Amino acid sequence: MRKIEEIYWLRAYGCIAVFLFHLLDHVNQRLDNVATDLMRIPLVLGTPIFLFIAVFVFALRYDKSVPEGFLAQRVKYVMVPYFVYGFIYSTAEWVKLQASDEPVGFVANAIEYYVYAGWHGYFLIIAMQFYVAYWLFTRWQLWRLNPVPWLWGSCIISMGYWGLAYWFDVDLPGYLLWIAPLGWIYVFFLALVLVRYYPLAPESVLLARPAWMQQMARPLWLTLMVALIIAATFAGWLAFSSKEVWVVPFFVLFTLCAMRYLAGRPAPLWVRHVNAYSFGIYLAHPMFFVLTDLAVEPLSLPIGVYALLLMVVGVVGSVGLNKLANTTTLGAMLFGKQLKVSH
Repeated sequence: MRKIEEIYWLRAYGCIAVFLFHLLDHVNQRLDNVATDLMRIPLVLGTPIFLFIAVFVFALRYDKSVPEGFLAQRVKYVMVPYFVYGFIYSTAEWVKLQASDEPVGFVANAIEYYVYAGWHGYFLIIAMQFYVAYWLFTRWQLWRLNPVPWLWGSCIISMGYWGLAYWFDVDLPGYLLWIAPLGWIYVFFLALVLVRYYPLAPESVLLARPAWMQQMARPLWLTLMVALIIAATFAGWLAFSSKEVWVVPFFVLFTLCAMRYLAGRPAPLWVRHVNAYSFGIYLAHPMFFVLTDLAVEPLSLPIGVYALLLMVVGVVGSVGLNKLANTTTLGAMLFGKQLKVSH
């Protein structure tokens, strides 16, 4: 059994994509144009990548059954950081609002963050739903079904969900619209399909995969998709987030291509380091962006210097906090467990 090198690459890409997407949110307050829109195109894949990896790794590791305590472990290391960081971000927002013209109550603000998942940790709620779904998948022995038709159906469902939600201007509290599983179900089935045809042994060949998978994994189709997205960007037709209709086919093509061409390519040391701290970086980086903003607000920094400062403080602060937290078992559980990555 060989190492799954492509997952190292994808996790690093997803971490960097989410980090830079949020960094651009701050940059856009000073500069917002077509160039920054184009920069967001590869970054919208960050959240789907994390969700894909969550399902793919467990499906490959556990196959047709999960161990006892599977869900309890996920709650311990996923939902506990959700509440810890949710408290930090919600309290900071509450303090900020007390000094504004629209103060809110502490409990009402906490409900917005915890119950309505109104912060970037909404991803953890989606991931937890996927863990429960995979537990049910094995418990009901749904691995006996062919996941390919379910993939195509789920792509239609997810595209329809995002399309109808925006068409009818659905407005739910917090990020409730985003955490509904219908918008992400295509990622779940894409992971199951790729696990089914994953070449586990070095002697495995791509011919074992269906013709449609080999065809869609060609860079040509991904290139054409990107060209179409760029054209639509210049036309002003697109909104940029991971919760858009066009992201569904984009992510499917990207993942099929990446899983094919990254297979067996050893991840360098820097990629493995990003993997090790990816969870901590994901959770903590907006906090350090805000602290940077508070520090540089009185200054008039050039946009390039400002972006570089955000990047340095965001990375150093997030990694430093994660390393400090992981010096104890309790700290790892509260602030995000550091991944064990072989070198």
